[in-house]
Amino acid sequence: MTTAPGPRPQQAEIRRVRPADAARMRALRLEMLADAPLAFLETLADAAARPHAEYAARVAYTSQGSDTAQFVADPGGRLVGHAGGTVTPSEPGLTVIYAVYITPAWRGGGLLGELVDAVAAWSRACGRPELMMEVVVGNDRAYRAYQRLGFVDTGVRVPHPTVPALTELQMRRPA
Repeated sequence: MTTAPGPRPQQAEIRRVRPADAARMRALRLEMLADAPLAFLETLADAAARPHAEYAARVAYTSQGSDTAQFVADPGGRLVGHAGGTVTPSEPGLTVIYAVYITPAWRGGGLLGELVDAVAAWSRACGRPELMMEVVVGNDRAYRAYQRLGFVDTGVRVPHPTVPALTELQMRRPA
């Protein structure tokens, strides 16, 4: 359980998504894209246009198995944080962390570390001892936050997948 910053103490359960979370995951996804449009691989308009059935199918798929998983911070009511993990065929011992997000009012209260730890525990349970993530070059706040969680800049730079003018850097740490 984590206490959020601010005057009202709140707690959030960190857990893997469940099929019943589909509507709340859709709401969180739209918030993520509105708040940080360059950090994710689709536009707010595209996500908003996607039918609920697609969200439901994605959540059901990531709620089980060892290929991909999504973890959420759930205080009851709307979800306030997310981190996903997925395999990469080229490195069987690696889990790539994706779509990390904390609702602004909940930032700075430890949820980021708890979400990454949940992905790490799942990764280890699946036999993958290493984590990797990509951060947009210049996103210093995220870069510093991931450094505090033990991620190290590998020196690898890759083009941003949807915005050609941007570059991402790769960070790794043990799971």
